[in-house]
Formats: sequence, structure tokens, C-alpha cells
Amino acid sequence: MRPIFVMVKCEMGQAYRVARMAVDSIPELSELHSTSGQYDLLAKFYLEPDQDTGLFVTEKLQTLPGVKDTYTLITFNAFSGGGGRG
Repeated sequence: MRPIFVMVKCEMGQAYRVARMAVDSIPELSELHSTSGQYDLLAKFYLEPDQDTGLFVTEKLQTLPGVKDTYTLITFNAFSGGGGRG
């Protein structure tokens, strides 16, 4: 499984509705956060290695009612902290 992150811009007043629909209908969704700024939601999905990212985003996410725009981030490495600053 490989993670992708997608920032979602929603139609005015639709962020919570879009979030609920995404949680209820997209099994690849791992985390969904509301955000401030240019985009309303930040989603983390886990895709199969051979799954087409563009097709996934356009068919599963951009088709949800209330989604206005998306911005997809592909990641390379995951880093984790050791618990403190040194």
C-alpha cells in the first residue's frame, strides 16, 4: 500500500457534507482533517501499488457532490520522530 495526500476545496458550506460522504464511501481513506486556508480538507489515502492515482482521484473524490477542486501530493519517504527534540 502506498499513501497519497489530497487537499480538497469544497463549495461554500459543503466541507462537512463532503467529509461525511468521503468517510462513508471511500474505503481507501485513512485520515481526513479539516484545514484552514485555501483548501478545506486534507485526506490521506492508501492505494494498491498498481492503482492509478489520477483515476482514483478523478473517479472517487472529484465526483463527490460539493467538491470544487483537489490538489494531490505524492510522497516518497515517511519519517518518524524519536519522541523529543535534541
